[in-house]
Amino acid sequence: MKYRNLWLGFIAVIVGSFAVLGYYGIEIYREAPPIPAKVVTTSGKVLFTGDDIKDGQNVWQSTGGQQLGSVWGHGAYIAPDWSADWLHKEAMYFLDYWAQQEKGVLYDDLDEETKAMLEARLQKQIRANTYDPETGILTVSDLRAEAIAEVGKHYTGLFMNDPALAKHRDAYAMKDNTVEDPVRMEKLNTFFFWTSWACVTERPGKKITYTNNWPAEKLVANEPSSDLIIWTGFSVIILIAGVGMLAYYYASNREEEIDHSKLPKQDPLLGLTATPSMKATLKYFWIVTALILVQVTLGVVSAHYGVEGQALYGFPLAEYLPYSITRTWHVQLAIFWIATSWLATGLYIAPAVSGHEPKFQKLGVNFLFVCLLIIVAGSLAGQWYGIMQKLGYAENFWFGHQGYEYVDLGRFWQIFLLVGLFLWLGLMVRAILPAFRNDVEGRHLLGMFLISSAAIAIFYASGLMWGQHTNLAIAEYWRWWVVHLWVEGFFEVFATVVIAFLFVRMGLLDTKIATTTVLFSTIIFLFGGILGTFHHLYFSGTPTAVMALGATFSALEVVPLVLIGFEAYHNLQISKLTLWIRAYKWPIYSFVAVAFWNLVGAGVFGFVINPPIALYYMQGLNTTPVHAHTALFGVYGMLGIGLMLFVLKGLSKRRRWKNGVISFAFWSINIGLALMVLISVLPIGLMQTWASVEHGLWYARSMEFMQTDTMNVLRWLRVIGDTIFAGGVLALAWFIIGLKTGWSLEEDEDVTPLIEEEAPAKQVRS
Repeated sequence: MKYRNLWLGFIAVIVGSFAVLGYYGIEIYREAPPIPAKVVTTSGKVLFTGDDIKDGQNVWQSTGGQQLGSVWGHGAYIAPDWSADWLHKEAMYFLDYWAQQEKGVLYDDLDEETKAMLEARLQKQIRANTYDPETGILTVSDLRAEAIAEVGKHYTGLFMNDPALAKHRDAYAMKDNTVEDPVRMEKLNTFFFWTSWACVTERPGKKITYTNNWPAEKLVANEPSSDLIIWTGFSVIILIAGVGMLAYYYASNREEEIDHSKLPKQDPLLGLTATPSMKATLKYFWIVTALILVQVTLGVVSAHYGVEGQALYGFPLAEYLPYSITRTWHVQLAIFWIATSWLATGLYIAPAVSGHEPKFQKLGVNFLFVCLLIIVAGSLAGQWYGIMQKLGYAENFWFGHQGYEYVDLGRFWQIFLLVGLFLWLGLMVRAILPAFRNDVEGRHLLGMFLISSAAIAIFYASGLMWGQHTNLAIAEYWRWWVVHLWVEGFFEVFATVVIAFLFVRMGLLDTKIATTTVLFSTIIFLFGGILGTFHHLYFSGTPTAVMALGATFSALEVVPLVLIGFEAYHNLQISKLTLWIRAYKWPIYSFVAVAFWNLVGAGVFGFVINPPIALYYMQGLNTTPVHAHTALFGVYGMLGIGLMLFVLKGLSKRRRWKNGVISFAFWSINIGLALMVLISVLPIGLMQTWASVEHGLWYARSMEFMQTDTMNVLRWLRVIGDTIFAGGVLALAWFIIGLKTGWSLEEDEDVTPLIEEEAPAKQVRS
């Protein structure tokens, strides 16, 4: 009964939030920017069809999609945002044409009055919605058809091999012949036109475009709407109110100081005998270590492409591994190694908690490991073949590159991974179920453990909800179910439960306190987190209500992170309590780092870009990777490392760890990450924000702005943070290898022996 209200609150949050998320998902389906059946001119000429646009979307995906430039602000940051860039070039064609017709000069040479007159004419023509829902025909003027052709000509030269645009390709980190087939290039141009058309065309009966007037572009009157400004103010009010209420809760329910006299005198895990399946998880962490090294190396190469677009210190690397591939693999491997570490920890913890080793559990763990290797190798190879233009549209969708950031792997590999996650869930359930019979007090915590495990498998399935030709607005809706709900949502819940389990198992946290804390934290986190998904969709062809909900609930996401310092302080206290606890110093320090980066990366840097007015100007700029690096690696990566170190502590010999290398690794990784952001990525993002406010997103992402001397210096400054960070990762790998070889271990044991009169810790039954 004492947990009843918490469980009711948890159920209410889940049911209510997903009801709202689903309802507005239906609205997104209904109000998504339409893909016309045909685009025709006022004189009756058919320019292209809806099938051309859909095929063009597939061509875009095959080039790397969101890993090469961005569309609607989502994607990579070296090349332009194609939707914003196309829109500006199309607008300038109109203005230059009229200026030459009427004054004999280009638009930039006109006086202000004439400029204003031509801009008003442009806005009247280009913002009007000429799509007929009855016939599915989009009608454009003959002059706009000329503009489409001219901009398409520029893009054809850029994506193929026009020598006059070689400097642009180098600035955008694009290899020559990114698209090799002229027919595919024509289709790609139709897709880019459609994405920019959605950015400037007003919704029926409204004065805002399909993308809520994004991107900022004064020439076509794309400026922040009144709704955007109002909901920004409301989100700040919600944040302040939420922080106040949570501060009151913490003050009125403050936990007592840890009673040292009640702590175990020895390590409760000392007598734990690892079962065959628990030992089988060791190879997972070897793979995690290898993937970290490869992922960081690819990150260094991707960053270098920002200053030497098609080469690596003179070597023409882009011919073999272009930027779109290295960035794809860099992002994909981050998801793989972090998830592998967390999943392997679950496989290790389940038998330890229940004291039961199910029959054939080791076989299942080994089989899952083989599946993991196949998925990693197969998906990365498929992405290379796709980007190198060696696959057809359908083949690329199924086995190559889907083009959507964080879920780039082909559909076949997605399904394979989903099956693997359900296999993992089955292994977890069969190992943990016996604990329900033996541990009455811990059943509620075990219940949350199983719910979070099930959610990891189930919510990845949302990545199968779009198809090869799904409207981009709808695909984005489901993509963020994976990225936000799966990665940032239920993995976070799983991690909270696992850490609570570890501390309970070590006798450092009472089961009752752990259970209530986990339930309460989950309710608070998911209350803002589920509907906070909408803050990614402000400008992705969604209705205004999505902005209102996203602004409100994404502000609430920050609330529990503001007071995360309590968690860091608590964990730091635990690490210093007794001699045997100090043996777990580095796993616990990793948990402290998670709390720090949760506050800074997810909290501060996240809220900087979350309010609608901020994101209106910042979406698609380097302010986003500031948040992404500090949240993805700082929070989830450090947690993966902490869990890995904890398990390795249990699996390795009971000798004391040498502190030198692991200490260097820990501090270098965290200091390097901070320097990478503070002296390079963040200053670039802030300068881009100024350019976006002053001139528009197209300029903030343009070659003219991004290739200035100042920007090049800031990009090179990243070498400092990257080098320190990479040194920390190498030291971590060296330390982990040393746990096997012995060079990371001291000669003496790191724990006091059990006292004879005390009962030994429970053994795990095989």
